Amino acid sequence: MKKKVVLNSPRLLELRRKKHKTARKKMVIIFVFLLIIVSSISFASRLSMFNINKINITGNSIVEKNDIENIVKKDLTGHYLWLFPKTNFLIYPKHKIISDLSFNLKRLKDISININNFKLMEVNVSEYEGKYLWCGSSLPLAESSSNQKCYFMDTNGYVFDEAPYFSGEVYFKFYGAEGPSDVNPTGTYYMKDKFAKIIEFKNTLEKLNIKTTAFWLDENKENANFGISRQEELGPKIIFRVNDDYSTLSENLQASIFTEPLRSDLRNKLSSLLYLDLRFGNKVYYKFK
Repeated sequence: MKKKVVLNSPRLLELRRKKHKTARKKMVIIFVFLLIIVSSISFASRLSMFNINKINITGNSIVEKNDIENIVKKDLTGHYLWLFPKTNFLIYPKHKIISDLSFNLKRLKDISININNFKLMEVNVSEYEGKYLWCGSSLPLAESSSNQKCYFMDTNGYVFDEAPYFSGEVYFKFYGAEGPSDVNPTGTYYMKDKFAKIIEFKNTLEKLNIKTTAFWLDENKENANFGISRQEELGPKIIFRVNDDYSTLSENLQASIFTEPLRSDLRNKLSSLLYLDLRFGNKVYYKFK
C-alpha cells in the first residue's frame, strides 16, 4: 500500500507530466522539421530547371514517332505521393516507360533512354526487321490467297507486327499453331527451339537449287513440309520428320537429286512433281503427276 502511494505521489506525477509534455514538443518539432524538408524537396523537384520538358525520339522507321511519344508522355504524367512530379530527371519512371513501350509496340526491339541537361529526354529505339511471315495455323488452298492475314517475323522466329498483303513470293511463309495464336500472335515465337535449324535446312535446300516458299507442320505435328516454289499455288512439297537430323536429311536429298532418274525428272518435269519424301532413312521417295 505504501509503495502504491509513493508511485502516485504529486511530485512523481508532475515529473511524468513534464516528461510527456517534453516528448510531445520534441515530436511536434521533428514533425515540423520533416514537413519543412519534404516541402522544400517537393518545391525544388518542381522547378522547371529539373524537369523534363522535351522528348527527342530517334531510331524509328516504321513505328510512328507520335505513338512512342504518347506512351512516354502518359508515363510522365502525374506525381509520386501527390508531391514529386514524375517529370523530375532524378525520379522519372524510366523502367516503366521502357516496359510500356515494349508491351504496346511489339516492333520495337531495343530501347534506351537518356536525360540531357536535366530537361531533354532522348529515347533511342531499334526495330525488328521483317524477314519472314507467319500466316496462321491453317494452310491456305492457294499461296496467292488475298484473304491471308500474315504477321512479320524476325530472323529468330519472333512475331512482332501485322503485315500488309504481298502478292507473289516476296517473303517466305510459315504456317501452323506451334507458338503463335491466330487471335493475337504478336510478341510470341514460332517453334522457338527448332526455328534456327529449320532456316538452316531451308538455306541448304537453296544451295541445292531448290527454292522453297513456305513451311508448315501436319496436324500430327510430327511431319513437316517445305513448299517448293510455284507461281499460283503452294505446289510440290518436301516431306520430313520435324525431329530428324537436318544435316542427314540434306545429305540424303543431295545424293538422290544428283542420281538418275530423279535428276532428269526434276529438270524436265518439275512442274508435275507432287512431293519428295525424306522420312525413310537414306531413301528418298518421290511422285510426279
